[in-house]
Amino acid sequence: MQTPKGLKKGDKVTILSTARKIQKEELDTAIGIIKSWGLEPLLGETIGAESNQYAGSDAIRTDDFQKALNDPNIKAIFCARGGYGTVRMLDALDFSIFQSSPKWIIGYSDVTVLHAHIHQNFGVESLHANMPITYPSSGDNESTKSIWKALSSSHLNYTWDSHSLNKTGSAEAMLVGGNLSVLYSILGSNSEIDTRGKILFLEDLDEYVYHIDRMMINLRRSGKLEKLKGLIIGGMSDMNDNTIPFGKSAEEIILEHCKDYNYPVAFNFPAGHIDDNRALIIGRCSKLNVENNSCSLVQ
Repeated sequence: MQTPKGLKKGDKVTILSTARKIQKEELDTAIGIIKSWGLEPLLGETIGAESNQYAGSDAIRTDDFQKALNDPNIKAIFCARGGYGTVRMLDALDFSIFQSSPKWIIGYSDVTVLHAHIHQNFGVESLHANMPITYPSSGDNESTKSIWKALSSSHLNYTWDSHSLNKTGSAEAMLVGGNLSVLYSILGSNSEIDTRGKILFLEDLDEYVYHIDRMMINLRRSGKLEKLKGLIIGGMSDMNDNTIPFGKSAEEIILEHCKDYNYPVAFNFPAGHIDDNRALIIGRCSKLNVENNSCSLVQ
C-alpha cells in the first residue's frame, strides 16, 4: 500500500462535492478550521453547482474531481458532503496520475465507494472521516482533530469502551470498509473489496433493521465475513423497524452473522453518522485489541 505524503502548513487542498449539492456558505466553518491547520483550502467548481439533488451534472462532478486528482499543487481532496452520486462518476475517472503521485482523499458515507475503489484497484491509503459540511461551528472537536492528526502525521491511536456484544481477541491486519449500504451496492463490480485477511469496519444510517439483515447475509454468503481477521462496528444510527418488529437490533443482527467465526468483534467504535466520527485510515495495517473492559485500535 502507498501512503500519501503528510500535509504541512502552506499546502493547498481542495473542497469539492462528488454527490449532493452544497453552497459555499455551508462551508464557512470548515474553511476556517482547515485554515487553522495552516492549509490553504480552495473550492472546486462543484461548490454552488446544481443539477437536481447533485452538485452539478455527472460530467461537472467528474471533471472537478479529475482536475483535483491531476493537479500537483493540490495535496488533499476533501469531499464536502455525502448523500448520493459518487458512484455515478466513478467509471469516468482516470487514476493514473493519482496512482503515481497519491494524495489524501477524505470523506465517508457515500464516499465509501472511493475508498473501496482506490484500495482495491490502486493500493493507496485514504481517510474515512468527517466531511466539511459537518465540521462543528464551535471549533475543533475530537473528530476534526483526528483528521488533522491523520493528515499531518498519518498515525492514529484510539481506545473506547467495551460493548456487551463484543467478541474478545486481537488482530493485526489491513483495515478496509465504510458504509455498509454502499459496500453492499458495489458487490460484483470492480470496486468490490477483498476482505480476506483484513479488519473490516462497518457503519450505517437510517436503514430498516431487516435490510441490515439482508446486507449481512449477502456479505456472509459472498465470503466477505468468513476470512476476516477482525470486525469493527461504528454507529448504526437511526435504525427503523416495521409495524411487526424484526426482533433484533442492528448490532445483534451483525453478531448473529459472524458469531461462529474466530476473530474479535468490537462494537461501538466512534465513527459513522454520529457526532463523534473519528478518522480511520483505509488500507493501513492496524492493530485491534478487544478486551472485556476496553478496546483499542492503533494505525
